Amino acid sequence: MSWTSVFNATPLWAVGLLLFGGMAAAAYLGTLGRRRWENRRTGAADDGETETHEGYIVSAVLGLLALLMGFTFSLAVDRFDARRELVREEANAIGVAYLRAQLLDEPYRDRTRQLLSRYLDNRIALAKTRPGHNKPLLVRNDALMAALWSTTVEAFPSIREYDWSSAYLDTINRLTELDTSRKVARLARVPTVVFEVLIVYMITSAFVLGYVLRGRLGHVAAGALLALFTVALVLILDIDRPIGGGIDESQRPMEMIQLQMAAAPPAT
Repeated sequence: MSWTSVFNATPLWAVGLLLFGGMAAAAYLGTLGRRRWENRRTGAADDGETETHEGYIVSAVLGLLALLMGFTFSLAVDRFDARRELVREEANAIGVAYLRAQLLDEPYRDRTRQLLSRYLDNRIALAKTRPGHNKPLLVRNDALMAALWSTTVEAFPSIREYDWSSAYLDTINRLTELDTSRKVARLARVPTVVFEVLIVYMITSAFVLGYVLRGRLGHVAAGALLALFTVALVLILDIDRPIGGGIDESQRPMEMIQLQMAAAPPAT
């Protein structure tokens, strides 16, 4: 199993604990380094110029960290919005195909609408199943899509002469495209190397904070900043993961179409 797979499969709470622990250790090392440096000094305490330089360093470090956080957050949100928009588009495509299937002759009308109904139920279940546990649903999804296309091929000669036949065929084609698009979108994540660089920089920033912030008040402030860093990264990871956290793309459009289908069952 690759490092990327392990990272994506690690629960968010575990990532948060490991990250906070790593930053806390780095901050402690920074504090020890500061004490060792001060013990080696022969002169007086730090002057105002040294404190000013340290303030510049902290501002620069935290500013760059905020930039990296914002960049990563933007990447995750873009992918989240793409997945959410595809849910809406697929729900519309299924609903339109279900309605247009009423124009088919039997047995194609009832068969097509049953396939669309089962396909929709499977898609909703698939969207709520964790990666690694969805293989049977993916197999069923592909089988239903193949059966739907096969039924369309069989039914098309009987509707070829009608003006709306091309519109119906375009609807099924669009559904096939969206099936692939949603699969690809759920695999599209923020590259793991981006999170690796961000985590390394967060740990480095924690070391700088531990070195610069002194006294009990400084340690409390450093601890609060580390907690905020952890929450920010866990939030980004939650948005980036299609399922497994508290922020998942809503399946409400699909569920609304499911209710409409229940009100007008395939045999209607």
